[in-house]
Amino acid sequence: MSNTLGDKYRVQVFGQSHSPMIGAVIEGIPAGMAPDMDFITAFMARRAPGGALSTARKEADTPQIVSGLNERGETCGAPLCVLIQNTDARSRDYDQLRDVPRPGHADYTAAVKFSGHNDIRGGGQFSGRLTAPLCFAGALAMQLLKAKGIAIRARVHSVAGIDDAPIDLAHPPMEGLCEGPLPCVDADTARRMAEAIEAARADGDSVGGIVECWATGIPAGLGAPMFDGVENRLARALFGIPAVRGVEFGLGFAAAAMRGSAHNDPFRMSDGHIVTDSNRHGGALGGITSGMPLVVRAAFKPTPSIAREQHSVSLSRGEDAPLVIQGRHDPCIVPRAVPVVEAVVACVVMDMALCDKF
Repeated sequence: MSNTLGDKYRVQVFGQSHSPMIGAVIEGIPAGMAPDMDFITAFMARRAPGGALSTARKEADTPQIVSGLNERGETCGAPLCVLIQNTDARSRDYDQLRDVPRPGHADYTAAVKFSGHNDIRGGGQFSGRLTAPLCFAGALAMQLLKAKGIAIRARVHSVAGIDDAPIDLAHPPMEGLCEGPLPCVDADTARRMAEAIEAARADGDSVGGIVECWATGIPAGLGAPMFDGVENRLARALFGIPAVRGVEFGLGFAAAAMRGSAHNDPFRMSDGHIVTDSNRHGGALGGITSGMPLVVRAAFKPTPSIAREQHSVSLSRGEDAPLVIQGRHDPCIVPRAVPVVEAVVACVVMDMALCDKF
């Protein structure tokens, strides 16, 4: 099913941007754990709308667990269902999009796929709003992974062509990133990224960027060759995040311009364990984890909903038509996407851990 992620740690997302509620049903959670709601709420707040660089839509994003817990607040082995209310929707802003689809958005393809019955309000099921329950599932997975010694962190790698300082992929930082909506290694870079986002907003436009995520503590041997490798699983899941247009691992596409002698990571022994001096391979070889940090990047396109007049068509009249989009939209989705990427990586790693009985 297209709305379901994972085999063992199984997350099914439901709802639309302007439906009364959105949520998720999560299966595979071991019985006997007490969800850390303080951690989960704080994690979800990182992607919530209403920040300085995002849409003015304000949602509390308070998760309500309606099943899956016993009277002591522990998981009981049943599927866990979480609900999140939509309280600040302005559906009238989307009325014209029923007939005149947004360039770069799923309005047109959804209308064709569902014969015009798609929910146009806020983008319906194609909205980034549905990443809120994904963040709940990811935060829960992080709590489980922490007990296994696995930690996950992400940063803004670039925005509008402005790159953050490079990091050592063999020893990526788990602490010390900038505070605020643009977690970067270099504070001056974060400031210039913020200026670029504000400049795009002032110009009635938008910008894209790249989120880089790493997971440490993953043992060697998780995954499988060919079509069920760790890269396959992560790429499939990450492309489920709205606006993702590319995924790469380690040095990714940059490896295509290198010689093998420069790209290969030499093996060596360290305290009785096999490691590599560098981590250009990004923690996966042949679809199987190598024991080095797993490093993945997701590229996000500019937000298609911009204030400038754009050229589109009238579906009812079958003729060209101008479009001026109303409503509240992010000038850059990247800041709010950082925890979403972390959450998706956590769900996939948790699923692999359960499948390989780690």
